[in-house]
This record gives sequence, structure tokens and C-alpha cells, in this order.
Amino acid sequence: MSCWHWRQGWGAPWLGRPEAVLALLDAPTGLAGNMLLAALLDLGLPQAEIDGPLAALGLAGTYRLELEERRSGGLRGMHLEVLSLERQPAHRLWGDLRSQLQDAPWPEPLRQRVLEVFGLLAAAEAAVHGHSPEQVHFHEVGALDALVDVVGVCAGLLHFGVEQLVCSPPPAGHGLVATAHGTLPLPAPAVLELARLRAIPLASAEGFPPGELTTPTGLALAACWATRFGHPPTHVPKRVGVGLGSRSLYRPNLLRLTLADRGGSDPAQQETVQLETVHLETVLVQQAQIDDATAEDLAFLAEELRQAGALEVFSQAIAMKKGRPAQLLTALVAPEQAERLRLVWWRHSSTLGLREHSQTRWVLPRRSRQLATPLGPVRLKQAQLPDGRWRSKPEHDDLAALARQHTLGIDQVRLVVQQALEAQPDANLPSEP
Repeated sequence: MSCWHWRQGWGAPWLGRPEAVLALLDAPTGLAGNMLLAALLDLGLPQAEIDGPLAALGLAGTYRLELEERRSGGLRGMHLEVLSLERQPAHRLWGDLRSQLQDAPWPEPLRQRVLEVFGLLAAAEAAVHGHSPEQVHFHEVGALDALVDVVGVCAGLLHFGVEQLVCSPPPAGHGLVATAHGTLPLPAPAVLELARLRAIPLASAEGFPPGELTTPTGLALAACWATRFGHPPTHVPKRVGVGLGSRSLYRPNLLRLTLADRGGSDPAQQETVQLETVHLETVLVQQAQIDDATAEDLAFLAEELRQAGALEVFSQAIAMKKGRPAQLLTALVAPEQAERLRLVWWRHSSTLGLREHSQTRWVLPRRSRQLATPLGPVRLKQAQLPDGRWRSKPEHDDLAALARQHTLGIDQVRLVVQQALEAQPDANLPSEP
């Protein structure tokens, strides 16, 4: 049952399939949001899966989907055009759009995916134009057709239960393109920035006529969904959807989205497939050297950075000029949260400067679960290892609360929790409320 047809499910945990689906995205002539959405519709995605969440966002009646089967270079596929019915298309600020997406009555997985895509687009546009993400005007990537593409693609991939997606490196294009900022060189600046932020390989555009092959919206969707860019693993194709582009090339202008089963019984192959669940992401590192703050002030600054959205905050003892002891305070930040964190640094620290640089990091898939124990419920943080096992760690605050409640040693509480965890399979643990 689709979540959009389960009316009580809006805002509830996503009703996933019993088995995670492997998806393979082949983009030999580039990537665009409407091509990817067309491929999903070719796979059988009901249009209601697109219209439902967009209606919940207040966009019912503002667009029309024109979908038709066409041929490109002799090969069939679906071509999609999103027609805007808005009389005065809005120029949306990222801050306003983010609030609208956060308040939409959607299942949480859809909200997280759509926010990630637009947050990444905002970070790329901000870097290109030299201002904060909050000031980004989505006059191009945030236009109505891009909202339809991003929401529709994310809803579609969730509808099919896709948890792993492997994408071929797309060609970005060459030449010039007309934009709201005037004529720009290709690849589009936002496409280059997206590729830099997420370390995405771009295929050569040699042999293609001048023109845009990969759009910012298309690349942002791939960046947020792909577990890696490269050759597909061993697999058994089950269903193939083909989305066609609008431009005429010297070859079929299409992308293919394949839903597949993982193939092969070789343990080494299975390990390779599992490793693809490890996610590569880009973080911004913010640092300042501080030698004139008390320990209490530094602790307060670190906590304010965490509360403002820092992924991690830590400090190191250093020696500065004239032998003065100091602290090097470091915050890891999602690129779209950079401006908010800068304000915290200026407000609560004495630093005169703030260093920033981008880093990539590999992250294990994580989730939060609640475990029922004889002593009471305990929240768990879990991480999936490359061999498929889930490693669990109880929340220390919950252990401490149960120790006080039952007048037990915290080691005794931890033992009870471990026994309850061993007796209850991971799959049966409910999501954290």
C-alpha cells in the first residue's frame, strides 16, 4: 500500500517494503529532474504519488504534467514536460521554502529527502553567488517545475522502496546557456559546485553538441540519493524505466532507471553491495583559536553551536604566540547551516576570525530505535556495519534515569538492556517516537 493512499499515514513513519530495492541510474546523456521523473512514471509510478504530496504543499492546480511516449534515436521512452499554471511564478527565498517544506504534512522520510535536495541546491547557489544560503532566490532551481521534479522523484523512489542507488557519472555539457543571470558557461556554475561539494565524477562531454546535459536539479537529486557513482554491482534487472530528454543529439537522449535484485552468491560480492550503504557526504569545518575566554564561556559556546545545528563540536589545547595556552574550537557543519553557525560564533565568542573549509566523510547508515526492557523503555542509537549487522548503543541519559528509578548500578541496568536487545531482533524494534 502506498503511503499517499494511507490517509492516516501522513506524517507517520514511511511504510517501507520488506526488502530494500537496488536502483541503477544510467545517465549516458546527462541528468535532469524531469527525465528522472519520466523514468519513474515509465516504471509504473501512479501520478497520485506525485500529486498527493504537492497538494499537501498547497500546489494543487498550479501545474500540469504532459507525459507521452516518444522515440529518441529509434529507442522508446517517456517524455515529461511540467507546465506551470501559475499566473505570476514566485521567486522563493530558501528560508521561506524551507519553512514551507518543514511544515508540510508529509511522511518524515519524504520531508528529509526533499529538504536535503533543496538544502544542497541552496548551498551550491550560495557558493556560486558569494552569499549565505538564506539569501538564495530559487528563481530557477526553485521554480514550480523543479518543486514538482524534486518532490515527485523523492516520493517515487520511496514508493518503490529504493534504499540503494548507483549512478553512472553523467556528462555535464559544454558551451553556453541562457539563464536569469545572463549567458553562462557550461557546465553551469551550480552543477560544478554540486560536483565539488559531493565529490561527484563528471563524464566527458566530448562528442556532444554544445548545450546543457546535466541540470542542477538533476545532479542534486542524484547526489542526495546515490550511494556511489560508478559501475553497477552484479545484479538481476527486474524493471526498467526510460526517461527521454527534449534535445536532439547524435544519439538517443535518455536515461534508464533499473530496479534490480542483488545478484551473485559470492561473499566478496555481497560485501561489496553492503559497502555501498556507506554514504559519502560533504561537511564544512569551522574553526577558531581562542586564548581569552574562560572554560565556562567555551563550554557555553560549544553548546550553543550544537543547539544551532552543528553536527559535532570539539576542542584541542594549543599554544599560540608568546607561549599563551589556548583552545582550538572546531565545529562540523552541514553546508546549508553555515550562515546560522557563523552568527553563533560572532555572538558568543571573542574570535576576530573564523576559518572554514570543506571535507568529505564516510558515514554509516544510522537510525534511532526504542527498546522495551523489564526496567522500562530505552532509546538506542544504531549504526549498520558493512557486513549488514546493526551496532547498538543505549542512550546514557536513559540508563541513568532507570538506575535512579530502580536504585540499581548503571552497569546492572546496562546488562538488562543488553539482554533485552539480544532477545529482540532489530527488525522488530519500533522507530523512536
